[in-house]
Amino acid sequence: MTAHAPLPAEAPLITVLGASGFVGSAVTAAFSRLPVRLRAVARRPSNVPPGAARTEVRTADLTDSRALAAAVDGSDVVVSLVSHSDGWRAAGTGASPESVNVGVMGALVEVLGGRRADGGPPLVLYSGAASQTGLPRAEPIDGSEPDRPETEYDRQKLRAEQLLKAATAAGAVRGVSLRLPTVFGPAAAPGADDRGVVSFMVRRALAGEPLTLWHDGTVRRDLVCVEDVASAFLAAVERPDPLVGGHWLLGSGRGEPLGDVFRTIARLVADRTGRPPVPVLSTPPPAHAPATDFHSVTIDSTAFREATGWQPRVPLEEALRETVAALAGARA
Repeated sequence: MTAHAPLPAEAPLITVLGASGFVGSAVTAAFSRLPVRLRAVARRPSNVPPGAARTEVRTADLTDSRALAAAVDGSDVVVSLVSHSDGWRAAGTGASPESVNVGVMGALVEVLGGRRADGGPPLVLYSGAASQTGLPRAEPIDGSEPDRPETEYDRQKLRAEQLLKAATAAGAVRGVSLRLPTVFGPAAAPGADDRGVVSFMVRRALAGEPLTLWHDGTVRRDLVCVEDVASAFLAAVERPDPLVGGHWLLGSGRGEPLGDVFRTIARLVADRTGRPPVPVLSTPPPAHAPATDFHSVTIDSTAFREATGWQPRVPLEEALRETVAALAGARA
């Protein structure tokens, strides 16, 4: 554990759980620019850039309730970005993913308990998933749809969100769930790798391998750069009151056809390497492919934007170019 001299007692303590991950490192870097006390907690050491915050880095197994209690002790704000490291496709393969994706939230709201003597309950921000909705009948989705999750990962994310909402209704915490779209971009810290589809395809293109689709390329995804996602968490901390107790969708408002996205990746990698663009091919899907892989998603985040003033600012091609540059540099 590393620490600096404390700021004055009135400076709020913001604790980020899962601070070493892809989204977590970007959120932690964003908070490091604020005049707060910042505690970055993860299973492995977090890399936090210097800034106005007085930063403390801890390592902990957050599935251990005693370690979790110590990690959040005294926190005014807790940002829970903990997710099973093997990703959503492994979520149904055993007990471990559920113990992380659901168990940590259950233990967190229990640890934080009721209203503190020195003030109101702590603010808890949770990283949900837009895919918790399942297969909505219309686009765009805006968070008003009934939740019918299709995958075990999304069912686990929904259960964790429900635990947070119940604890908020009971007065134990002030919970806010930000449901994330398809997030991508350059990593904010060494080792904070993105395991999503965009970075996966960039790595394939850099290796000279074709980019494959399980459909004709017209299926759309709402893509948001991780830098913009981090700024959404800051916006939620700055203006939490209208958000507490609800779930809020983050998105660009545009559904990008994945065929076009993959062709842009191939072109940007070719510009970087000087080689011809790799082909983008349609291939038969595997038998285990979930229905959500073939369902388009566009997100209307008007409600969150109006409540906080947030909006995504990094253009898609710029974010893709930065992702290519970062991953090409990592290969060099």
